[in-house]
Amino acid sequence: MKKAFHLAIALLVLVSSALPAFAGYKQEYKLSVVPGATSGWGLSATYFADLVAKKTDGRIVIKPYFASQLLAGKQTSEFLMVRNGAIDFALASTINWSPQIKELNLPALPFMLAMEPDRYKALDAIEAGKAGKMMIDAIEKKGVKIIGWGENGFRELTNSKRPVATPADLKDLKIRVVGSPIFIDAFKELGANPVNMNWAEATTGFQQGVVDGQENPVNGICIPVKIWNYHKFLTNWHYLIDPLLMGVNPKVWASFTPEDQKILLECAAEAERYSKAIARIGMDNGESLAYLKSINMVPEIADPFAFLESNGMTVIQLTPEQTKAFHDATAAVRERWIPQIGEDLVKAAEADMASAR
Repeated sequence: MKKAFHLAIALLVLVSSALPAFAGYKQEYKLSVVPGATSGWGLSATYFADLVAKKTDGRIVIKPYFASQLLAGKQTSEFLMVRNGAIDFALASTINWSPQIKELNLPALPFMLAMEPDRYKALDAIEAGKAGKMMIDAIEKKGVKIIGWGENGFRELTNSKRPVATPADLKDLKIRVVGSPIFIDAFKELGANPVNMNWAEATTGFQQGVVDGQENPVNGICIPVKIWNYHKFLTNWHYLIDPLLMGVNPKVWASFTPEDQKILLECAAEAERYSKAIARIGMDNGESLAYLKSINMVPEIADPFAFLESNGMTVIQLTPEQTKAFHDATAAVRERWIPQIGEDLVKAAEADMASAR
């Protein structure tokens, strides 16, 4: 009997040593990602998951689920699914969570950031400043923990009909947009005909002429989907930005040890830098390229506009005067939306941006 008892103890020790360091951990944590794995957004999620696995020695295994696999085709349900625990983590767009958190419409105020001397510095100042904290507080009050930012990029315009360099050029163009009301409002104000359409249906819509154009980040979406197969004109107008947020279910977050929470925050910060670099490469002052070189992760396409032109696209780079014309043309949209977003939040963002000039 004694021998059997000691054998049982030895087996228990052996089995315990093979289990995760903390018994409350899941074997796998689900990470929701709206676009595909090869998008900049998808690459950022993979980078984060790989960092976490490495730095926790495999204690925390995060698996990205791409192309809205966890969302049954409804992108705007993601926040609620993370809050309710159906999803553990999400690298989420402020756009997709804005129906539940109105403050997240701040980055979508048309041409707000485009008018700044350095739009990237302005955005970073918002995220690191008072406005960024107010946005995160608004999310966390509604039930999701935020551990970091990411970036999908400024959303630029492509279309199959004609060059767009003035608001008048948009008249009657059918533009595919996401379902967020502020997008529809902005394009209507510019004289276009916005069409709310899921991305899965968009490419078919381009081919069939149901829509003439779309707006999306160049590095993150336009190049991975080979937009030149559908559209010949791109307007680099920076009309709004698509920040990403790394969200975690609060109960999942509380289940991690303080040491692992610290590691997760460090991984989120590293992933944020990578995410911003791949969104900005070829569009900033060279800082993103230098960083990606330093970590040996330079993408194949480091000059996106030259690459698009080599594939037959005409790239229209707006002058500051042309950008101002679009800014002025959408003034009424900003006036309508600022009260909904929160005047205090907008004032905080303006102060943050001013600090970066």
